[in-house]
Amino acid sequence: MDIMDVRTYMHAVGREARSASRWVARSDTATRDRALAATAAAIRRDAQLLLAANARDVEAARAAGLEAAMVDRLTLTPKAVDAMAEGLVQIAALPDPVGEISDLSFRPTGIQVGRMRVPLGVIGIIYEARPNVTADAAGLCLKSGNAAILRGGSEAIHSNQAIAACVKEGLRAAGLPETAIQVVEITDRAAVGELVTMQAFVDVIVPRGGKGLIERISAEACVPVIKHLNGVCHVYIDAGADPGKAIRVADNAKTQRYGTCNTMETLLVHEAVAREILPPLCRIYLGKGVELRGDAAARAIVAQMGEATEEDWHAEYLAPILSVRVVSGLDQAIEHIAAYGSQHTDAIVTEDYGRARRFLREVDSSSVMVNASTRFADGFEYGLGAEIGISTDKLHARGPVGLEGLTSQKFIVLGDGHVRT
Repeated sequence: MDIMDVRTYMHAVGREARSASRWVARSDTATRDRALAATAAAIRRDAQLLLAANARDVEAARAAGLEAAMVDRLTLTPKAVDAMAEGLVQIAALPDPVGEISDLSFRPTGIQVGRMRVPLGVIGIIYEARPNVTADAAGLCLKSGNAAILRGGSEAIHSNQAIAACVKEGLRAAGLPETAIQVVEITDRAAVGELVTMQAFVDVIVPRGGKGLIERISAEACVPVIKHLNGVCHVYIDAGADPGKAIRVADNAKTQRYGTCNTMETLLVHEAVAREILPPLCRIYLGKGVELRGDAAARAIVAQMGEATEEDWHAEYLAPILSVRVVSGLDQAIEHIAAYGSQHTDAIVTEDYGRARRFLREVDSSSVMVNASTRFADGFEYGLGAEIGISTDKLHARGPVGLEGLTSQKFIVLGDGHVRT
């Protein structure tokens, strides 16, 4: 498509989204919840249609030679389709943040000052592969009183369109404009460039995808971006760890799913328990086909382990590869995470309360865990219903971004003819 045609199309989408955002912002909770419930029902009813559309995308992706991690993220299963619908039901059941007033107090002048939670407006979401993002994003944006422009990857176009049809049905059922949630119909990459620069129509951009996509969005965007760049997640097994818990958590954090941003990429083990923990744990990894790369101390314990390089400590593999390092204690573990981590998700396994508290306090990541797998760093698991993405930024939203992260606050002042003297 010609660049002028792309610009004309995207600006038309933007104008419609801006207009629809005002309708959504002033709609009541019951109306938005009806739209979510109707969308969930449509997804469950049309599950086979969604799976058939997804099968077309997966077949094309494999034929095009897309990497295994991308195909994994693209693939829908009956369980995943049901989870999309259940996520919408859970979002509908959550308290509505819009209009919530907090911190209301009298000032010496007699006025009352507080804060009201309000929608951000129009949210542009750019994502690769994961078609479930279409439903998750639609639900979260709608519940939080926002309109959304969704631009999925070309590899998931049939899946996204099928899900979008269910969303439009839900909006119609609730009497809301269909343009409140729009899926960009063109696959031209120029559409992304337009979306991230449409300051008149878009209030915030949320990119979900690979490092290349997020770097591009961060560089080109003229509107605020909620993002995370890498998911270099760690599990540290402390000297005070229960061995059974340590093996269970470290196994799950790596092998439950390889292609996700909350999968462990580096395992840190205290030298006092390394000879007890590493042999049985690494047998599990090797049995599941995980390639192990370790430092000298780890390789001395597990002979099948390859040598880890400096690049390995920085790596987000998104694959069955794991870096392993033996550390002298909590201080060195925290130093390693500070040097190589991406401030996404890091966990400690320990029965020592003091060291657990230190880890929680000193590890500067958006999610920090004790005795739990990093795979729990997810909006659904956190009770958010779903998530729009994960933010490792420190301003506005951090960690899994749910309803509250898609709203802002404004000051409100209540008076009774008060004037300033």
